Amino acid sequence: MKALSLFFAVALTVGFANADFGSHLKDAQTGGLELKSVGKISFGPGGLLLISDPGSASVMAVETGDTGPLVKLAKRIDNIEGALAEACEAENVLIVDMAVNPASGTTWFSVNQRPGNKPAILALSGDGKVSVPDLSGRSYVRMNLPSAENAKLRNVTDLAWGGDSVIVAGQSSEEFANKIFQIPTPLEHGENARFASAETYHVAHRRWETKAPIQSFIPWEEDGEHFVVGAFACTPIAKFPLEKIETGSKIKGTSVVELGSGNRPRDMFIYEKDGEEWLVTNTQRFKKNLFGPSKFWAARVKLEYLEVNDDEDTNENAARRNVNAPSGPDAKGMEVVEELFGAVLVSQLENAEVVVMRETDPEKADAMHAVELVTLP
Repeated sequence: MKALSLFFAVALTVGFANADFGSHLKDAQTGGLELKSVGKISFGPGGLLLISDPGSASVMAVETGDTGPLVKLAKRIDNIEGALAEACEAENVLIVDMAVNPASGTTWFSVNQRPGNKPAILALSGDGKVSVPDLSGRSYVRMNLPSAENAKLRNVTDLAWGGDSVIVAGQSSEEFANKIFQIPTPLEHGENARFASAETYHVAHRRWETKAPIQSFIPWEEDGEHFVVGAFACTPIAKFPLEKIETGSKIKGTSVVELGSGNRPRDMFIYEKDGEEWLVTNTQRFKKNLFGPSKFWAARVKLEYLEVNDDEDTNENAARRNVNAPSGPDAKGMEVVEELFGAVLVSQLENAEVVVMRETDPEKADAMHAVELVTLP
C-alpha cells in the first residue's frame, strides 16, 4: 500500500501529535454546547473530538485543547465504570464508546449516566485519573445529518476523520437504510453533508442487503481512489468508493473478505508489523460456538485482501476466513488476535499500540470492565 494510503487509513497516529494543523472549523461557536444524546466518538487532528448525537441526527466537532504532550496509560484501570461514575457523581454509567487521543494519550469516553440516561463526555489521563472535561468554553460546530423526505436517522454506527472530511456511517428509516455521509472541511454549522445509500453483498447470506448498516469502518486510499472500508454483522468486509457519494445516490460496495456469520463488528483499524500491514476488526460473537474464552474476539486480515477488482464477481468469491485455523499457514493471512480476547472496545493510539476496554469476567453479564494499553504482535 502506498504511503499516502497509509496516512489516509491511519490518520490518527502519532504524526498528528507533532504537527500544527490549525483549526478545521469555520464560524465556530463558543458556549452553549449541549448533547441530546451521545453515541460514537472519534478524534481528528490537534485534539479535535468528533461526537455523534443520534438523538438530534447530528455530529459535533469540538476543539478540546487536549493537544499533548503524549502520556501513555501507565497501568491497567480496573472497574472503569466505577471510576467514571465517581467522576461525574452518578450512581453508575453505561459506556457507549471510547476513543484515545493520539496527540495526548488521553482516553475519552461517551457515557450515559444512570439514572436518567443523561449523556456525558469523560476522560482518562495517562496517569490514571478520570475527569469531566470542561468543554463549555471550547469552539465547536454542530453538523446536521440530512435524510430523505419523511425519513429519520435511527442511529450513527461509526464516524472517523477522513483526511479532508468527516465520514459518518448510519442507519435510517428508509428502505435503503444503510447510509454513508461525507462532510467536507472546513467543518461548519448546518447541513453540509453529502450522503448515499449503500448496498452490500453479504457473502454468508448470498444476497444483496440494504438495511444492515456499517458497524465499523476506516477511510482508505488505493491508487488515488478513496474508499470507506466497512465491516457488517455476519461478517463481510466491503469497500465503497467515496467519489460516488452524491446526495440521494445509491452505491454498491465490493465485499472482499468474509470473517464468518454470527459476529457483530465493533471497531476497526490498520497497523504495521515486521513489514506486513494488517486490518483489525474486533467483534462480538452472538452465536454459541465461540472462537476463544470470550464472546468478544478479534481478527486481523492482511491488507492485500483489499486490493482486488471492484466487480460483482469479487463479492461471490470474497476470501473467507478458515474458522478451523486461527493462525499459521492454513489461516492464509486471516488470523485470530489472541491479545484482544475479551476486548469490548478498542481504540488505536499509535500503530500497534491500542487502548482496550476488556471484560473482566466473561461468565457475568453485568461484570465491570478494565482499561489497559496493549501492544499487538
